[in-house]
Amino acid sequence: MSRGKVTTNKSQYGYQRQKEREPRSCIRYRCGLINTIADVLRQRPGWTEVKEDGEWDFYWCEVGWLRENFDHIYMEEHVRICHFRNHYELTRKNFMVKNLKRFRKQLERESGRLEALKCDFFPKTFELPAEYHLFVEEFRRNPGITWIMKPVARSQGKGIFLFRKLKDIIDWRKDGSRSDEQKDELPVENYVAQRYIENPYLIGGRKFDLRVYVLVTSYIPLRAWLYRDGFARFSNTRFTLSSIDDQYIHLTNVAIQKTAPDYDPEKGCKWMIQQLRQYLTAKHGPTAVETLFQNMDNIFIKSLQSVQKIIINDKHCFELYGYDILLDEDLKPWLLEVNASPSLTASSQEDYDLKCRLLEDTLHVVDMEGRLSGKEKRVGGFDLMWNDGPVSRDDGQLDCTGNGNFIANTHLGCINNRKKNLRQLMKSANKKSSAAQ
Repeated sequence: MSRGKVTTNKSQYGYQRQKEREPRSCIRYRCGLINTIADVLRQRPGWTEVKEDGEWDFYWCEVGWLRENFDHIYMEEHVRICHFRNHYELTRKNFMVKNLKRFRKQLERESGRLEALKCDFFPKTFELPAEYHLFVEEFRRNPGITWIMKPVARSQGKGIFLFRKLKDIIDWRKDGSRSDEQKDELPVENYVAQRYIENPYLIGGRKFDLRVYVLVTSYIPLRAWLYRDGFARFSNTRFTLSSIDDQYIHLTNVAIQKTAPDYDPEKGCKWMIQQLRQYLTAKHGPTAVETLFQNMDNIFIKSLQSVQKIIINDKHCFELYGYDILLDEDLKPWLLEVNASPSLTASSQEDYDLKCRLLEDTLHVVDMEGRLSGKEKRVGGFDLMWNDGPVSRDDGQLDCTGNGNFIANTHLGCINNRKKNLRQLMKSANKKSSAAQ
């Protein structure tokens, strides 16, 4: 691990800041994963992998390692690591909802009800067992609707089930009708009970959700980037509410869908988000689709703002979040969850290519090599969405039509001509380097 002497000398601090900005020709890295990110790091020019006891400049770690080690290491100015210390404030399902509810109340107090309504993008949710009695009151007020139970800290659809009867929850609490898989889990595990979206937008009769990538390089000030690529994950079976026990109908996780008897690994169950945007535009028109994507931008920003004052900001940290968004039949986007460790294992060649591009561009934004000026609004496939305030699409700040509308610098589902942008950035970086010499 990278270590150094702690000092309070101002001139030494100035020297460290200068060192941090200097271009680096050799980056020592560690990687705790053996999937796409390992390939991307291995192929990056000038980057060298170090063993477990070696000093490193960059570490793509697992959250378990972070939990055990972050508070016990000293990191020099230039060192970077891929998680914030308490990332779980946004990425554990119960904490995410708690923080969004608190933020919504704060907005209502400070800015009024209309502003608070901009946070109404997550289904009604209760944490169990802590809010069991509140949940029961809500359940009895709305008989007959479908609810979904999710463990707060698991992924890939594990432990999730749908229910309509309170008896199902009572039995579940008593361990009476849980499956063998669920019985193996600790009985104290927390769940969230969430109102199930019963009217999802369907394509070909099938339900899907979206995986969108947001990169945060700082929380104070908040600096967030939105990736142009992403994908829609489809269920393998046509949607119906008459069978709530069939996971292949209701859960779009690839880990579940690939176990379906008729799953085709060549085709997979994914559309690229560009394909989805084109489909929706052809069916509903550009105005409705632009509104939909603006509403998704609102989800990204409001969710990050809800934890901005809680996340322990650290200049050594960045976070690549995987947002899961569901559309209903009215084209309203709903936030399902935010992942601190979005799957980097590819399910097809197209998926592998997307994740390689995403991770390469993440490394470009983090900029261990010191090539960027810090004023870029686009780096590869990433567009700067928020920089201590909204970022405009054009330098003129306002819409060129003269209507005075602010156009956000987001291009989700648009053409990702990242190579052209990266060539221009590298050309500028080389000029800067030559001038410095």
